[in-house]
Amino acid sequence: MPTAAALIIGNEILTGKVEEANLTLLARELFGLGIELERVVICPDDAAGIAADIRRLRHRFDYVITSGGVGPTHDDVTLKAVAHAFGRPLVRSPELVTKIREMVGERCTEGHLRMADVPEGADLVSTPEVPWPSVVMDNVYVLPGIPRIFRMKLPLLRDRLAAGRRFYSRAVYTMCRETDIAEMLDLVVAAHAEVEIGSYPVMDGDYRVKLTVDSRSRTAADLAVAALVAALPTDAVVRVEGGRSSSGAAAAAGSH
Repeated sequence: MPTAAALIIGNEILTGKVEEANLTLLARELFGLGIELERVVICPDDAAGIAADIRRLRHRFDYVITSGGVGPTHDDVTLKAVAHAFGRPLVRSPELVTKIREMVGERCTEGHLRMADVPEGADLVSTPEVPWPSVVMDNVYVLPGIPRIFRMKLPLLRDRLAAGRRFYSRAVYTMCRETDIAEMLDLVVAAHAEVEIGSYPVMDGDYRVKLTVDSRSRTAADLAVAALVAALPTDAVVRVEGGRSSSGAAAAAGSH
């Protein structure tokens, strides 16, 4: 099945100056496409370090999605790092130069034009929603770090990434404590190898533990949910949700 890694770039993330928000957006998007996000790396604004991370990740995973470091300032070194990782120079794209001059007119400076520098041989991919292109180099997708713009760029992934088999996701909400159901969970997990079962306690709300069941087989997911419900005390089950594919489940996950 397709796999992916995320490379989150920025000193501001590592120093806590900015709260990282794009990973949740990306994880939900990939889950909805049936692509397994298997690795997340957070690195500083260091071109050599970013390039090393890209080289390592792109050979291990089907897709690498980066976030951050694509602006015009001195600390925006992601595209330089991507070029280095592929052994290519940075070149100035005539297409982007034209777009920049159309946007800023006589105010155009070298700082503006720096935004037109891309790795040689990169694809420039845009969507109707966001006409400013994103850089795609082989299996590396370079996205901006600003969450609002990052979210707007996600249709690019939907259009370009080869979706795997969809996940089916269900959830059982219970009033039990994790300590009370740990042994039961071990038994259900052992008996249902085709599913991933997660256990997530909360401090408040109308339930204490949310049990999630994800599988590429709808039948396997339904059987595991049935086993969980049967093993729990009847009065401890608050509700059962799901029975849909990952695209719907991912959207529902955002409401809990």
